[in-house]
Amino acid sequence: MGDDEGTRISPTGEGVMHVWFAGWVVLVMGAPVAAAPPGKLEPKHVLVIANKAMAESVEVAEHYLAKRKVPRENLVLLDLPTDEDISRKDYNEKIHKPLRETLKGRREQIRVLLTVYGVPLRVGGQEPTPEEKAQLDKIRPEMEGLKKEIAELEKKKAEPGVPEKIKAALEKLAGLQVKEGKCTHPESHACVDSELMLLWIDGYPLARFLPNEMNWRFPREKRNKNHHYLMTARLDGPGKEVAKRLVDDAVAVEEAGSLQGKAYFDARGIAFTPEKKGETGTGYEGYDQSYRDAAQVVKQSGLDTVLDDKPELFKPDSCPDAALYSGWYSLANYIPACKLNKGAVAWHLASYEASTLRDAKSKVWCVGLLKDGAAVTLGPVAEPYTVGFPKPEEFFGFLLTGEETVVEVYAKTALLVSWMTVFVGDPLYNPYGKNRPGDGTKVFPSPKGVKNIFDSAAEDF
Repeated sequence: MGDDEGTRISPTGEGVMHVWFAGWVVLVMGAPVAAAPPGKLEPKHVLVIANKAMAESVEVAEHYLAKRKVPRENLVLLDLPTDEDISRKDYNEKIHKPLRETLKGRREQIRVLLTVYGVPLRVGGQEPTPEEKAQLDKIRPEMEGLKKEIAELEKKKAEPGVPEKIKAALEKLAGLQVKEGKCTHPESHACVDSELMLLWIDGYPLARFLPNEMNWRFPREKRNKNHHYLMTARLDGPGKEVAKRLVDDAVAVEEAGSLQGKAYFDARGIAFTPEKKGETGTGYEGYDQSYRDAAQVVKQSGLDTVLDDKPELFKPDSCPDAALYSGWYSLANYIPACKLNKGAVAWHLASYEASTLRDAKSKVWCVGLLKDGAAVTLGPVAEPYTVGFPKPEEFFGFLLTGEETVVEVYAKTALLVSWMTVFVGDPLYNPYGKNRPGDGTKVFPSPKGVKNIFDSAAEDF
């Protein structure tokens, strides 16, 4: 994601992964486990979650139950705020707690939590404890004093000994800023659905993200036998009719045979060198290469594939007959390049592109793609870093095999949980389930030749 757009996405992953490892230690303790194939995903495995305080939310949920023949006992109505945000306290009390109560005794049956239009999209950050608030009351005046001291010293930095005093004050200020961050939990907000993937896991840390143990590359011997992950998806968009259309289009495509149309990938021509020590392919260069890899794998599957490998994005109306689309980077500035076919799977890699799903006037990409007919999309509710997205080659490569539904493909290619990305679409949708053009043996860890990020050791962070 481009530094010219002023985002906070880490271009290399450096300075981010040490937090990953800190969370990982908590999650992977315990005996290893071999993951058994769970079997075909069926309607009985989907729990539908609606907001009973919004009639349109219940309507979308009822529509899904009827279309997919989901058992009525798999509908849960929660009393929730009607906007797209929910506080951490309300999330714990009004979503997390009642869902765990509802699912007692059904833990092994339910594999997917499907939120629908009207269920909040984003959960707020962890609030400081009373002890942390007391520490902040002490730290912040000291920080302000240091800032004033540094400003005064800057006026006379040419004098002997002053540069050393400035350096010492800056170091002290940096230390206090670290302490402030630990007390304020600045990156503990997340997508509601991403938090729900960890519904059955107690006491996980909320500082930034955690590794997704469902990912196809997560080492089997590091999976925790006590951890039961859930897949999540959402039927949402700018209006209840858009939310209902997502399942209508999915069912129509499956009944007709399979998704028809071309694939479009919009890379930026950024060179990638996998030889760099410790390279995991999770920065700008790695994701750009993964777009080129995606075009290669999809083309091998027999789909008519268009790759743009120049910095400019596809122009408006330049991508007809589109079944698949992914590209980057035009921050909150949707470009209607694709004429999307019914059932299209389309997502754009950029910051904040799912900061809203309901605002029809928003220019974020998720809203634009949904308005223009996408049946499946994904995007971040806040700053995600590049690792907040699946690798395009892996996501689209597995999608083309037709062996799994769209939510299973997302779950096996997402790198992170308890983070920012929302997956939008009918979780039971399998656009290539009948003709299966892809070959899973040809899908590779993308980009080729890089280190598996999940194999990283403590000394690498």
